[in-house]
Amino acid sequence: MGDVLAGIHATWEFESDSVLIRFERGIRTPKLFQALGERRVPHEALSSVSLSAGKRGTVVLHAVPRPGADPLMEAAAGQLKQGCDPYRLVLPAEREILAEYYADELRAALGRDGGPHIREPHEPAERYLVASPGPSLHFKAYDGKASFDGDLVSFRWFWTGASSAKWKAGDQSFPVRELHGVEWRSPEGFDGHLRLLRREGHGPELSRPPQADHDPATVVFGLGYGPVHESLPFAAAVLQAIQGAAASRPAVPVPAAASGRRDPADVADRIRHLGDLHRAGLVTDEEFTAKKAELLAEL
Repeated sequence: MGDVLAGIHATWEFESDSVLIRFERGIRTPKLFQALGERRVPHEALSSVSLSAGKRGTVVLHAVPRPGADPLMEAAAGQLKQGCDPYRLVLPAEREILAEYYADELRAALGRDGGPHIREPHEPAERYLVASPGPSLHFKAYDGKASFDGDLVSFRWFWTGASSAKWKAGDQSFPVRELHGVEWRSPEGFDGHLRLLRREGHGPELSRPPQADHDPATVVFGLGYGPVHESLPFAAAVLQAIQGAAASRPAVPVPAAASGRRDPADVADRIRHLGDLHRAGLVTDEEFTAKKAELLAEL
């Protein structure tokens, strides 16, 4: 291929073995896209391609990455809003025929190049195939500053936001070789945070993790703190470093978040926290009802 398809907020360049996505800069471009700059996505990293009608006279070309292929999407764990999905290219409706042509070309390329590697469309990738965004070395959370130098993740607590439990524990540093994953909860939710998941034998062995504001391995987000375009690329960079550090060890999964059903006590704590926010007027009736139902569904 080698052709270029320009859309709203991004341009896709179709190459023989990959798609180069270049994101635009501008006031209306999502900040996450601006932070990403550009990304090269190998065909092997994709499971499918679709074209559908969008909003207000647009069409959307959507490439779906394989599970485990992109550390950014693994860290996001389905929490990104549709408009911030870096695998969606929005185009004016008059370009639908052109978009369909490129969608067919890309589908053909996936079948040709990905066939030997992908037995099933959603088979997880054995390693990350898309590079994490350029290192986001630090960001400010509500209760501390998170920094990452490629080998060490550090949390430095703020006296104005950190809990007494975190002050008692002191500032924290975590070598990536002692981690097995991260849990990123979007700052756009009421319980946004970044939690580092430690390997067995490193850190206390707990039946369930403490609340985010009491866990020294977690920084808490808040209004204006830990925004998506800063904290999500940070989490992705940490995930990729963890996988790199594990390359010399026997292969183990690198989860973006703990899998399986949640501990009922953890869900109960979060519902109580949600109720406090509701009574304080920080969460609407509709938000309270929807989030409570979501939490109960995790049991």
